[in-house]
Amino acid sequence: MSLKQIETPQNIPDNSQWLTGIGSGSWFCITKESSLFKINRFSKLGVLECSGLFEINKSGFKLEEQYTFTYLSHCLLCTIIQKNKTYTFKSL
Repeated sequence: MSLKQIETPQNIPDNSQWLTGIGSGSWFCITKESSLFKINRFSKLGVLECSGLFEINKSGFKLEEQYTFTYLSHCLLCTIIQKNKTYTFKSL
């Protein structure tokens, strides 16, 4: 498994993060939509694999501050670490 970030495809939003995986990885992008969050997952080639609205498990997450996507993250659940706190985002 390579931990190197791959070259970013042109259609990947600027605020996306590469999360390596077994055999491959995915690009994840999060935006705020009212009281929910929209998360898009793209393949390493930039193909949209899934997109949806997510609820967060606790308050305190600030989209404008530094954060990191981590495991477990997929089309139904995403995990983000920010300031040593772990936030879970569940698909609606």
